[in-house]
Amino acid sequence: MAGVALALTIPASGAGQSPLLRLEHAIQPWVSFVILPVFAFANAGVSLAGMAWVVLKEPVTIGIVTGLFLGKQIGVFAATWMAIRLGLAERPDGAAWHQIYGVAVLCGIGFTMSLFIGLLAFPSAGTLQNEVKVVVMLGSLMSGLLGMALLSLPARRDPPQLGHSPA
Repeated sequence: MAGVALALTIPASGAGQSPLLRLEHAIQPWVSFVILPVFAFANAGVSLAGMAWVVLKEPVTIGIVTGLFLGKQIGVFAATWMAIRLGLAERPDGAAWHQIYGVAVLCGIGFTMSLFIGLLAFPSAGTLQNEVKVVVMLGSLMSGLLGMALLSLPARRDPPQLGHSPA
């Protein structure tokens, strides 16, 4: 309530850049990289009590990480590549293949549905539910970091393919 009341007192316009716009730009990194992830983590009900690194060797853990991190990126990228190759879609102008792959990797972020399915799969196994929560968060984090790294690389012009004239 205090945040809403404070926001109502900030002028939306002014000489040059408005105070509201300056404030919005100043807090955006904090909101994106600190507040929102902490909010999501807390609302997911993740408990790290009793967790150990050995959990990463469990079959459920390996399956979730493989599906969320590798499965989504492979499936999305393969479908995109095939659609472009078959002429059903065009590669966006200026987009390099590693950037398209970076977007496919970002599809591994999305823990809401993954958590929902994981909790439905193990309704009476509290330990497995906690493992699911932690590993889904880990897979989403891995996807976010790799996707960000791939998308931050500059686009290089692809070499012309044989039999095709350069555009």
